[in-house]
Amino acid sequence: MNTLPAGFSGRVVRWQQTHGRAGLPWQGLRDPYRVWLSEVMLQQTQVATVLGYYARFLERFPDVRVLASASEDEVFGLWSGLGYYSRARNMHRCAKDVVALHGGEFPRSAEQLRTLPGIGRSTAAAIASFCFGERIAILDGNVKRVLARVLAFDADLASAANERVLWGHAQDLLPARALNEAMPRYTQGLMDLGATICTARSPSCLLCPVRDMCAARAQGEPERYPVKTRKLKRSAQSLWLLRARSQEGGVWLERRPPKGIWAGLYCLPVFESRDALQAALPTSLIAKLEDGEPFLHVLTHKDLHLHPVEVELPGSTLQSAGAWYAQADWDRLGLPAPIRKLLQA
Repeated sequence: MNTLPAGFSGRVVRWQQTHGRAGLPWQGLRDPYRVWLSEVMLQQTQVATVLGYYARFLERFPDVRVLASASEDEVFGLWSGLGYYSRARNMHRCAKDVVALHGGEFPRSAEQLRTLPGIGRSTAAAIASFCFGERIAILDGNVKRVLARVLAFDADLASAANERVLWGHAQDLLPARALNEAMPRYTQGLMDLGATICTARSPSCLLCPVRDMCAARAQGEPERYPVKTRKLKRSAQSLWLLRARSQEGGVWLERRPPKGIWAGLYCLPVFESRDALQAALPTSLIAKLEDGEPFLHVLTHKDLHLHPVEVELPGSTLQSAGAWYAQADWDRLGLPAPIRKLLQA
């Protein structure tokens, strides 16, 4: 790894002023609630996807107190389709803690912010930097890529120890203490560089404001960095979904267990096989089952092969812990994206 480049932070700040991203609804804000909301939503999710959800959340939950007082079903209902539902659950818990433990005001330091549910080191630093000017480094995916290339940092970031070393370099590259007012722009600048210039593939090195400082560019192989060898193995699973309809047009939905796939969400009854699905129904209904078109739903580390099976039930309920829900009810429920898509088809 090369030595830390002098003047790096000032170059990033000046570039962000003239060439950084502008117009995103959470940019330039000093409101920790809105910054926090955007940071949580943007974890492993594209900006284009987040925009609509962000606007709808603020319309329904304009501040942390309103969010804290909402039911989990309301939160999941608005989050439905955004994925990684543990984020929504932790976000709701965090709002409750901010109100209960901090009087409805977010803590002003990254150290205190990290005590809240769902707020990790980088998210805490982003809030503290953007909203309170704290001189502290972030290290999200985009920033890791920028710094690893600038420094030609070739240690394997699959190792927590190596990542801590990069955190130290990130802290050393921050604007000087006398320039604390530059912290929000510097933090935003690093994010913008990673998102628009220093991309994972085919980076636009000729447009980069720190290209003459970049050791990876000097080597002629920026895409070699960052180094991360550990890869999670993909798996596949087949599930059968019972789409039971009442004579009045309702659909039977159950709340999923608190752990496992689609934890805590409302869902069609899920079975590991078609035989298991049939075993849950009276024998007289088996001949009436209609198989829908199977479809694939891709999760981060798993491919779900989903097999919908439809039937109209003459009785009032299934022998399981669920209830009938009319179409008018679906919007207020937290439904997994493929289930919502299937119901609306």
